Amino acid sequence: MLVWLGFLVLTAVIAYAGYHLSVQGDRIAELTGVSRGWIGLALLASVTSLPELVTGISAVSLAQVPNIAVGDVLGSCVFNLLMIVLMDLLSRRESVYTRASHGHILGAGFGVMLIGLAGFNILLAQQGPQPYIGHVGVYSPMIIILYLVALRTVFLYESNHHAVQAAQAGESPAPTAPEGALRTTILRFVAAAVAVVLAAVALPFLAEEMARQMGWSNSFVGTVFVAFSTSLPELAVTVSALRLGSVEMAIGNLFGSNLFNIAILAVDDLFFLEGPILSHVTPMHAVSAFSAMMMSGVAIVGLLFRPEKRLFKTIGWVSLALFLMYMVNAYVLYLYGV
Repeated sequence: MLVWLGFLVLTAVIAYAGYHLSVQGDRIAELTGVSRGWIGLALLASVTSLPELVTGISAVSLAQVPNIAVGDVLGSCVFNLLMIVLMDLLSRRESVYTRASHGHILGAGFGVMLIGLAGFNILLAQQGPQPYIGHVGVYSPMIIILYLVALRTVFLYESNHHAVQAAQAGESPAPTAPEGALRTTILRFVAAAVAVVLAAVALPFLAEEMARQMGWSNSFVGTVFVAFSTSLPELAVTVSALRLGSVEMAIGNLFGSNLFNIAILAVDDLFFLEGPILSHVTPMHAVSAFSAMMMSGVAIVGLLFRPEKRLFKTIGWVSLALFLMYMVNAYVLYLYGV
């Protein structure tokens, strides 16, 4: 009971801090004039993914459970895509796919490439020793380079798109923020981020103990339970952004978090001193990688096709497909995870 209570307390702290991240992120966009889509994809996504970063580092360097670290990263990618279903459910006036801009397809597309690179190397590692630099796999610098390319590409697109929209609407440049307002907002943003990090430090240890007591596999616990808790900031940001009327910031945060999550694998690889991290985990993690890729593909179809019909006035068929894929992923890991 103490393990479950500690797990719930940390979950509550992360959720509360995540809510304040969304509020301050929206304020930063307002004060700087930067598009909310970019704020969501780059700033909010990197901060709300800090639990995955801290959990991964502590899991591989202190708890020595690489399956928890990799399962958390890939499970969070799957869970982030599941949250689009929640967005669609909460978006009562019209489908979320008709409200979101086409620019998010860029972030989703780069996510497919990065997640695919991770899944490819998980399977390839099962065939024998892989090339490495020191104790780090060669895929880690490739992940970092592709991540930076993705950020720059999306930034350029968002900047150009935002400028064109502003010109067409005849909007004037963003007014100068009151002196000290931006600094105060950033300090509040940082405070919320610190709370998220501190709460995330103990998660891998609780997850390992939970797996031992319940007789569950580390891959299942990492992909479902730890991924759920460390994805709570994304959940809180998503709901809060919708309440603020910013679908762009909400969905940008989800796709951006997936980009950052895969970059975390490269960081985990650096802290895991026994060799390339993907060579020391179960190949079942490839199931989560390919599930995330398929779900990203479904989301891209939804953003392009923009279906308006809903099933029983709740969610569209795209969201239903995302939900079913998530459930299949969790069930397969529960049955065959090690």
